[in-house]
Amino acid sequence: MSKPLRSSRRAFLRKAGFAVAGLRLKAEMAASARPTALDPSTLTPFVDPLPIPAMARAEGVRPNPEDPGRSIPLYRIAMRETHVRVHRDLPPTRMWGFDGRFPGPTMETQSGQAVIVEWENQLPVRHFLPIDHTLHGAEAGLPEGRSVVHLHGGRTPADSDGYPENWTVPGKSQTCFYPSGQHAALLFYHDHAMGINRLNIYAGLQGFFIVRDPREDALQLPAGNYEIPLMITDRLLTRDGQLFYPVSDRPDRPWVPEVFGNAILVNGKLLPYHEVEPRKYRLRLMNGSNGRFYRFGLSNRAAFQVIANDQGLLEAPVTAKRLPMAPAERADMVVDFAPLEGTTVRLVSDSFDILEFRVAKQSAPDTGAAPAVLHTPAIQLGEADAVRTRRLTLDEHVDDVQRSMGMLLNNTPWHAPVTEKPVLRTTEIWELVNLTDDSHPIHLHLVRFRILDRRPFDVFDYQNMGRLRFTGPAAAPEPLESGWKDTVRADPGMVTRIIIPFEGYAGRYVWHCHILEHEDNEMMRPYEVLPPGANGG
Repeated sequence: MSKPLRSSRRAFLRKAGFAVAGLRLKAEMAASARPTALDPSTLTPFVDPLPIPAMARAEGVRPNPEDPGRSIPLYRIAMRETHVRVHRDLPPTRMWGFDGRFPGPTMETQSGQAVIVEWENQLPVRHFLPIDHTLHGAEAGLPEGRSVVHLHGGRTPADSDGYPENWTVPGKSQTCFYPSGQHAALLFYHDHAMGINRLNIYAGLQGFFIVRDPREDALQLPAGNYEIPLMITDRLLTRDGQLFYPVSDRPDRPWVPEVFGNAILVNGKLLPYHEVEPRKYRLRLMNGSNGRFYRFGLSNRAAFQVIANDQGLLEAPVTAKRLPMAPAERADMVVDFAPLEGTTVRLVSDSFDILEFRVAKQSAPDTGAAPAVLHTPAIQLGEADAVRTRRLTLDEHVDDVQRSMGMLLNNTPWHAPVTEKPVLRTTEIWELVNLTDDSHPIHLHLVRFRILDRRPFDVFDYQNMGRLRFTGPAAAPEPLESGWKDTVRADPGMVTRIIIPFEGYAGRYVWHCHILEHEDNEMMRPYEVLPPGANGG
């Protein structure tokens, strides 16, 4: 059982669905909008079948940029406005989606099989959610329908990574090259436009990207109809089924620090059901919410096996009854429905029902498995492998006069010169010193990493004296976090250490908090991967 993710007053308010920043700054749903808010408990649950996202289809081929003599698949996927029926008893919800879908079509490729994607911006010129023009990168006069796509977890060249300022406008396209030179894993693609990323994703701009490889295929894990991708997102809806994005009580500064919806969507459906056979299934979960943390489990409190997280397979399955997941984290759980033949069971998180499984009375032969050993890591990393250790703070500032708030990494704004310059094919340790009251899911583009440990420290002493005084022993990562990661939960009052091999490509990337409201308010920084042999900074 994992430790609580939050221990302060904010933990209670976060669970209740409120957005809080500091002791004096409070952001809630606008009072005028409260009468129109939907109470999901008034809807009949489990009347809609769970949608499985459609598979993307290649439209042709293009030369491989890294090997022009070879052709690779070309995909064209358009971002456009759409309407999605999230529940049988609600009218269609206005959204933005990839190819008119939410989630977007699932892309699938083999490890080492590169693809090219043309992301076509067919969005409206005007946004339908509230833009805060005081945020950096969201100034008045910039195109509201701008977007840039990032493949989260992908080992991707810098010019295809979706740098937040490299957006396109309606009528233009962005062409990205994804080499897929990495192990099998559940990745996802999403908008990453500076200053409005939280709005574009809330509107629906997300989709799955699955990398497979022979190593994983040989394990005979549940596959085909027995492998189910589940994108979990929370939203606020009005009574007529439309998206509501809360704003502050200041019309000139509508940004709020966190957004929590009471309608939990699974693959775009509210309280759906899925018919399963009495056998093992592989559930591939992805937390696609702006800011909500989940603790997934089964309503009968049965145990399941976790076999993978962000960057693919764990070394061995982990038996669990609860699976905590921060925004942007992924995890695969193998659930055996055989003992539940002819009954129902629900996927839940704390007090939320999310999805009902209806277990049939008979099954095809069950060939799926969860072997005792999933893989032996090819890379053995130790602290001695690191050429450098960086100490980086997670910061929060509240201006009581302006009644505004800022979130920073290493107390440095986005536009300041790049300060983190690792060298390609070297390894570093990053110490994430959390000076805030929040748990922050920190994501690094391009790379994968392992968690070394977390250790409590005296925050007051650090803020006032500049010294790091530990107040307890270091704790190893939980077994569920033992594999390769690309997003790590940095808890308040803790130093979270990760060890990172910088592999792939030189160029400019970013690291940021994946609570999207924080990211949009400057809790994001560029970093530069230098060519081999350079002097890192």
